[in-house]
Amino acid sequence: MIQQILEDARVKNCSDVHISSNYRIILRLDGDLIDYKDTTILSPEDVYNMIYSIMNEQQKKSYIENREIDFSIETSEKYRCRVNAYHTISGPAVAFRLIPKDIKSLVSLNAPYIVQDLAKLKKGLIMVVGPTGSGKSTTLAGIIDYINANYMRHIITIEDPIEYIFTNRRSLINQRELGSDTNSFNEALKSSLRQDPDIIMVGEMRDIETFRLALTAAETGHLVLATLHTNSAAQTINRIIDVFPAEEKSAIRSILSGSIKAVISQRLVKKRDGGGRCAAFEIMLANSSVRNLIREDKIPQINSIIELSRKNGMLLLKDSLKDLMNNDIITQEIAEEELLSYE
Repeated sequence: MIQQILEDARVKNCSDVHISSNYRIILRLDGDLIDYKDTTILSPEDVYNMIYSIMNEQQKKSYIENREIDFSIETSEKYRCRVNAYHTISGPAVAFRLIPKDIKSLVSLNAPYIVQDLAKLKKGLIMVVGPTGSGKSTTLAGIIDYINANYMRHIITIEDPIEYIFTNRRSLINQRELGSDTNSFNEALKSSLRQDPDIIMVGEMRDIETFRLALTAAETGHLVLATLHTNSAAQTINRIIDVFPAEEKSAIRSILSGSIKAVISQRLVKKRDGGGRCAAFEIMLANSSVRNLIREDKIPQINSIIELSRKNGMLLLKDSLKDLMNNDIITQEIAEEELLSYE
């Protein structure tokens, strides 16, 4: 039954499927929730049976003990799914994120040209940020795919769970999944430094130790790619610094100012006339002015540097939205709504 639901969602180009106890099945299409064609109310037993049908014994045990679990499944020749099963006051529930197996190129994602230049870097920290469901993983996959096609690099990914699966071309790519290949982001990140990597991709920065290890890796000659749930470049810099205790903040500002290379912030916006969604970007590149602002704790002034440096590849979200509007890809109303939620 789940295979059929996911296949129906894929045909509709939905991004997510929600199955909850005592409720009908819900899909997410272009950012909006819609009813699945079958509006039957599911009992907790129905949902348990559906969830258990896609779990192995180890996953079932973990789900029962922890009341939630992340994992991934193969749904068809063209799609995988990231799965989060959890418990609610009404009973079990599960959320599926549909992930195409075909990795989109940076060109097809309409990523700013400077992103390809960033993929050429050999060391430093590149953050890809945005709200949940904004396409961060897709952009990261596009960057890795570009590197894989053009350069000989050893790339290690640490993910929870693995989303896009890469095939080695010019690069050697070793993908590790939390739970099955490693017990924690921290341990995987720590051991990755002994695995001769050129590039380390961290699926998500979650705690102080992960931040610390990522900064160490970037500082010691590795290119680190990571995601974070923040809205903008300035907010990202503040979030990284604020993770650390007060007595460390000054030192962290100095380390971060030296290791950060770029922040790519993005969100998905609806195209004109219901034609799906496209990405709007904000790009911060760490030039000398940005590095000085980070060291001197003048983060709010970063937006001014971005605005003045568009010719060098930087981009504010408002200008990205304006470009999309001027090219008749989105409406003025959508652009204004996105700016309002961003601010």
